[in-house]
Amino acid sequence: MRSRDDIESYLARAEVPYEEVGEDGMWLVRDSSLGETIAIQAADSLLLFRVKVLELKEVNDKAALYEALLRLNASDLVHGAYGISDAAVVLTCTLQLENLDYNELQGVLDDFSLALANHYEKLSKFRVAT
Repeated sequence: MRSRDDIESYLARAEVPYEEVGEDGMWLVRDSSLGETIAIQAADSLLLFRVKVLELKEVNDKAALYEALLRLNASDLVHGAYGISDAAVVLTCTLQLENLDYNELQGVLDDFSLALANHYEKLSKFRVAT
């Protein structure tokens, strides 16, 4: 099973800006394309990735948003999936720590970065105009 040091090494090798938060195996990675923060947490035998994309209170047509998210999950995401948590749209992924390697971690970070960049405009149209 991979350790915190292994994950830290993978993040350094990926050359992404990150910081470890506390001592419980959590890192915050700043996505360079839009400045979003990807939270990574080691929990038991899993490595969890999560980024908040959109607050649901900002959405004017939730049914259309949900359909768009399902379509994106089916067609555009390799490693992650959109979901709803704490009244927000989130992009998440889970990897097993037992067999984790650098390429898997880099693949998730790349997938998240591409999703945030490519889906931003599609998902922004669901925001209520202010």
